[in-house]
Amino acid sequence: MEKNDLDQDRMRERLLDAAIPHVVFDGWTDTAFLAAAADAGIDPALARVIAPRGAIDLAVAYHKRGDRAMLDRLAKADLSSMRFRERVAAAVRFRLEEADREIVRRGMTLFALPNHAPLGASLVWGTADAIWTALGDKSDDINWYSKRAILSGVYSSTILYWLGDDSLGHAATWEFLDRRIDDVMRFESFKARVRENKPLMQLLSGPLKLAGRIRPPRSAADHMPGRTER
Repeated sequence: MEKNDLDQDRMRERLLDAAIPHVVFDGWTDTAFLAAAADAGIDPALARVIAPRGAIDLAVAYHKRGDRAMLDRLAKADLSSMRFRERVAAAVRFRLEEADREIVRRGMTLFALPNHAPLGASLVWGTADAIWTALGDKSDDINWYSKRAILSGVYSSTILYWLGDDSLGHAATWEFLDRRIDDVMRFESFKARVRENKPLMQLLSGPLKLAGRIRPPRSAADHMPGRTER
C-alpha cells in the first residue's frame, strides 16, 4: 500500500471516530459528516476526497471496521473444542458484540433506502464471506454462494432481533441465533437426504451438471459475481 493510501485510510478513520457521536443524533447524514470533518480538523474539501460519498462512505467504513474486529477476535479465540455450528454462532456473536446498537440502527435506516439497499446487501454478504473464509471454507462450486447467502440471512435476521432485544446480556438474541443456525443445519440434513435419493438425483442430473460448473470469484477484487467452467 502506498503512503498516500495509508494517509487517506488514517484520515478516514479519524473522520469515522469524529462522526460516531454525531451519528447517534443526526444519523449517517451530511450534517454528521461536516461536523465530523470540523471536529477532526480536516478541511471539508479534503474530507470529500477521502470519503467522496460523505457519510455513506463512513457508514461503510464503520461496518468494515466491525468485520476486522470480529476477525481479530476469531483469530485469537480457541475454537478447537467447538462444533462447526458453534464456531459460526461465535463468529456472528463476536460481530454483534463489536457494534454499537444505536449506530447500527442508524445504518439500517440508511441502507433501507432503495438507492442504498444494494450497498447494504453487499456489506452483509461481505461479513458472511469473511466468516466463512476465516472458518476455513474451501468451497469451489455453487456451495460457495449458498453458504454465504444462507449466512447472510441468518446474520440479517439476528441483527433485527438484537436491535429490539432488552434481555440481560442479549441472552435472547443468542438463543435466537442458535435457533436460526439449527434451522440451517436441518436444511443441510435435508440436502444430504436428497443426495442419497438416487432416482431424484437422476431426475436432477441436468440442472446439477450446470450448477456444478459454477465457481466463486477468482479474487476479492473480481467484480464479477462468479464464473462457469468452459
